[in-house]
Amino acid sequence: MTSTPRTATPRHVVVMGVSGTGKSTVADAIAARLAGTLVEGDSFHPQANIDKMAAGMPLDDDDRRPWLQSLARKITRMDAEGKTGVIACSSLRRLYRDWLRLGVQELFFVHLHTDYDVLDERMSQRRGHFMPPSLLKSQFETLEMLEEDELGLQIDVRHTPQAVVTRALEALAVAGLPPRGDEERDPGLIWRP
Repeated sequence: MTSTPRTATPRHVVVMGVSGTGKSTVADAIAARLAGTLVEGDSFHPQANIDKMAAGMPLDDDDRRPWLQSLARKITRMDAEGKTGVIACSSLRRLYRDWLRLGVQELFFVHLHTDYDVLDERMSQRRGHFMPPSLLKSQFETLEMLEEDELGLQIDVRHTPQAVVTRALEALAVAGLPPRGDEERDPGLIWRP
């Protein structure tokens, strides 16, 4: 899915999706290939958000807004410095993606997606992450797919990580953001639970 008219070539990529889709794995590989700066969205959460999720409570818009606005400021700073940013961030609703676009309109969204059962299995194997598998259902309920006017594409993560990254890079090249980084950095990609 790509947007209709664009005013500029995107410089920044947001790897989005519900928990367990491999956002960090894919974002890291894309950042390497684009010679971009990897930004782990979870590291921008205030401690109150992390505590809330760790307790099994889903975040609401009031919790997410300051988090996403701080990410938007980071994107704006990278843009002003001429850097390419690759941001791993759930970006579940259109409103959240709009908040990310506050400073830089031309963001390219790589939406990682698959069936609930696949992700539930992955998350049940994950250790040491603050997001419990019990919140996956609320994330699916919150999720709004990319709309026609949003630049990006959806990729099924049942494929190998290499195939997902290759598909994302092909779409980014078409959008005007071709690879220019280290192809050798991602030869052994695996899904990190």
